[in-house]
Amino acid sequence: MRPARRPGRDTGSVTVELAVGLIAVVMVLALVLAVVAAGVAQLRCTDAARAGARAALAGESAGAVQQVAERVAGGSAHVGVVVSDGWVDVTVSRSVVGATGWGPLTAHATVSAPVEP
Repeated sequence: MRPARRPGRDTGSVTVELAVGLIAVVMVLALVLAVVAAGVAQLRCTDAARAGARAALAGESAGAVQQVAERVAGGSAHVGVVVSDGWVDVTVSRSVVGATGWGPLTAHATVSAPVEP
């Protein structure tokens, strides 16, 4: 025979479990969105550095290369162009939008290519 159940003992337990579960789901979703934002920022930096290197190989000036890379990377990107010893290095970095509370995240990419005569 089963023991008699006391009324009111489990009242509200489903609500508490739902609240705790909902917090966990929201935290996981925020983490996934931060990872996706970091991935997108990294891809934009890589694409911008490649575009800048292609512009440099096409004979554009350092200022024009910087403008091309900034246009591809977006407004908040920092672009550096160094030409030395027959090589061009285009470096692009930008902060990740929607970064978590662990500190600022920065995406960074550098592309090097030989300058053709």
